[in-house]
Amino acid sequence: MKRFPLRWQKSLPILSGLLVLGALTLTHLPAMGQQVKKKKLVQKIMKQHPDQFDKILKNPEKYRVQILYTQIDRDAQNNPNFTSYSYRVDPKEYFYPASTVKLPAAALALEKLNELGKEGLNKYTSLKIDSAYAGQSAVTADSSSADNLPSIGHYIKKVLLVSDNDAYNRLYEFLGQKRLNEGLHEKGFRDVRLSHRLSIFLSPDENQHTNPFTFYKDGQVVYQQPMANNANPKPSPLPQAYLAKGYYQGDRLVNEPMDFSAKNYISVEVLQGVLRSLLFPEAVPAEQRFNLSPEDYAFLYKYMSMLPRESDYPKYDAQEYPDSYVKFLMFGQDKERIPENIRIFNKIGDAYGFMIDNAYVVDFENKVEFMLTAVIYANEDDILNDDQYNFDDVAYPFMKNLGQAVYQHELKRKRKYEPNLERFKIDYRNSL
Repeated sequence: MKRFPLRWQKSLPILSGLLVLGALTLTHLPAMGQQVKKKKLVQKIMKQHPDQFDKILKNPEKYRVQILYTQIDRDAQNNPNFTSYSYRVDPKEYFYPASTVKLPAAALALEKLNELGKEGLNKYTSLKIDSAYAGQSAVTADSSSADNLPSIGHYIKKVLLVSDNDAYNRLYEFLGQKRLNEGLHEKGFRDVRLSHRLSIFLSPDENQHTNPFTFYKDGQVVYQQPMANNANPKPSPLPQAYLAKGYYQGDRLVNEPMDFSAKNYISVEVLQGVLRSLLFPEAVPAEQRFNLSPEDYAFLYKYMSMLPRESDYPKYDAQEYPDSYVKFLMFGQDKERIPENIRIFNKIGDAYGFMIDNAYVVDFENKVEFMLTAVIYANEDDILNDDQYNFDDVAYPFMKNLGQAVYQHELKRKRKYEPNLERFKIDYRNSL
């Protein structure tokens, strides 16, 4: 069973002055999924808005919709209690998770740095990545960082701020398949198989081989990691996964379902379970926690919720990256600024016609908080790789409307105790 180092257990209530976790009184939840209620609350909320959801509700199988909505109620000591409601959540119904896999990778990369325990090695330590195998590429500089040098921390920033694919691939290469998968399996997150980099098409063998890393400080080597062949030895928890009626392979249309059984897989419950473990480590069993320091948690919270325009390094253009850029739930494709009283701690994904958002929503003014994870398949012609996905007219409106509908429900919901949300108020002007 993994535990926080003693020095971090003592300091866990204070996260770098930015947020306060409170006492480490554990709420021992049932095994993941057992606390989920199959009551039709999510369906009821959607039925209250027929103009927005009738099309989806009449044919949910076509859209492969899965929704997990978790209410959070505090006790007198502000400890959270969770009640989850599901709509069509089924770990056996495959969806391509796209960029949602980047959040567990970010957490595991921080955990690996901590467990290596090398003096001078941390998320800010400069690094270079070599190329030593087919399909690999080297990195020696990063013009988007303050010092023009890459680091694990800077890759995590880019992953969380704008869902940068190359940054994820570097985290994947630092971790390797085995640690990436077993690190989650050991925490009880079984419905996971992460097997490849993103946006570059490599063979299974090439994805099993990861680049050499060198970490250095003031010209001195702090830690070296050689190239590794570190395949995840366990079979996929979902051995068969076929989607669509056809797909393009280059310019050729293949008139049969596309095989996703070797691609990344993660269930809705695991996505939200990882999010809960990171946001509420004091409220999950010890074995589900990541081995992170208080400063690590503060770092993740900041960049999960920061808007692209609020970042200096990397710097993002507000027109190209509006507030809604990676905030699908509640805001879709809106160009307006997100209200200051609302913060969303989340990770999105979209590819192969799937759109996913895995979010914790906070309204500081109205004292509202909830978790919402949603998946939709927006591909009316049911052909993959044709760039004819229905994100604009189906997926974005669904995500915006669903988030807003659940938010309106939360505004009206009675709570015995008003939540103290100070731990999630972050000063985005301070460097971290």
